Amino acid sequence: NSGVMSLLRPLLLDVIPTIRQTAALALGRLANYNGDLAEAVVKGDILPQLVCSLSEQNRFYKKAAAFVLRAVGKHSPQLAQAVVQCGALEMLVICLEDFDPGVKEAASWALGYIAQHNSELSQAVVDAGAVPLLVLCIQEPEIALKRIAASTLSDISKHSPELAQTVVDAGAIAHLAQMILNPDAKLKRQVLSALSQIAKHSVDLAELVVEAEIFPVVLTCLKDSDECVKKNGATLIREIAKHTPELSQFIVNAGGVAAVIDCIGSCRGTVRLPGIMMLGYVAAHSEDLSMAVIVSKGIPPLCACLIEEHEDHIKAAAAWALGQVGRHTPAHACAVAGADVLPTLLAIYMDMHSSEDLQMKASILAKKALKNILQKCTYLPALEPLLHDAPPNIMKHIVGQFSKMLPHDSKARRLFVTTGGLKKVQEIKAEPGSLLQEYINTINSCYPEEVVR
Repeated sequence: NSGVMSLLRPLLLDVIPTIRQTAALALGRLANYNGDLAEAVVKGDILPQLVCSLSEQNRFYKKAAAFVLRAVGKHSPQLAQAVVQCGALEMLVICLEDFDPGVKEAASWALGYIAQHNSELSQAVVDAGAVPLLVLCIQEPEIALKRIAASTLSDISKHSPELAQTVVDAGAIAHLAQMILNPDAKLKRQVLSALSQIAKHSVDLAELVVEAEIFPVVLTCLKDSDECVKKNGATLIREIAKHTPELSQFIVNAGGVAAVIDCIGSCRGTVRLPGIMMLGYVAAHSEDLSMAVIVSKGIPPLCACLIEEHEDHIKAAAAWALGQVGRHTPAHACAVAGADVLPTLLAIYMDMHSSEDLQMKASILAKKALKNILQKCTYLPALEPLLHDAPPNIMKHIVGQFSKMLPHDSKARRLFVTTGGLKKVQEIKAEPGSLLQEYINTINSCYPEEVVR
């Protein structure tokens, strides 16, 4: 408001180097503060001046100038586009070849902040020739440079299979895979993130990541003391598992399912989320893979997530995963029902206290999971209590299961009377001629008339 921008601009051309650097630093800090100030830097025509002087200045000025470009570009795709239009990418790529690691780091950071917004900006970074130099940067000895370069490769890879392929073609996977065991937690976070962003796009890319021999090494990350390393490790395994039964089977054989189950049991909150989803993806692929989740004792921690977690999106994921585990055969469904999870799923489905959008998601997924499990379940003790609480649309599935089960099982018929199930069925108001009424008639026909009365 005091007109400082226009006062700083001529100082970028001052004869004294420290004044030039300090002016650039001041502009960077202003632009970093919010989008409006970053826009003022763009409108003040400061960027072309910075870019012009970038190549012939000393390392301190280069770092400060790269900081300004990063501070402007981070706020929005429009501001990042303004940085690209003033010719900054070419200069930043030249800085990636600088002898000073601090200059490389500053340039890498600025390129990452531009690439993160969308595939067009990311493509512009690729077209400027940044990727091979970033791959060289992750091989440098300085940890800070490795971190930022890995983070920028992650930001480039995330938008599309084509961009991820560019990173792969530059030989990034092998170097990233070697750093999974690096003791630096912040570096591991970025490395796991970059590999996840590559693996998520397609089967081919996921297979290339697996071929870099990341298993069983990546499983050690699930025991890491850093929560973010745990989460990113589980995310990487999830992104590989989701593609094909073969990749999921490979993960099972490497001990991945058991490791993820331990990880879910040992943490709380959003750290659990990728692990929960990974189990759901594995179980969805086939009966055998779903049974591998059951045998590895995956159901109890998923049930715990439904009860312990307060955030609806985590409950929703757990409900979805349990539905995938239980949907295959009666044996699968009974394994889930036997863990006493059905009343909890029903409670989530009927809960009106959750936030609207997430409640919809959580309740829809809980309802879907209930249906998946109920269609196969033959475990009477788990089904019977639901008769007393379930809403009509779920009631139909429960009564349908009993109509299939009771005609062939005398023990179940006895139990159904003594626990009050038959009494409850008489209280259900069904439309004459409806499917629900047919189910009720089938159940009633299993008993003498006076018992039904």
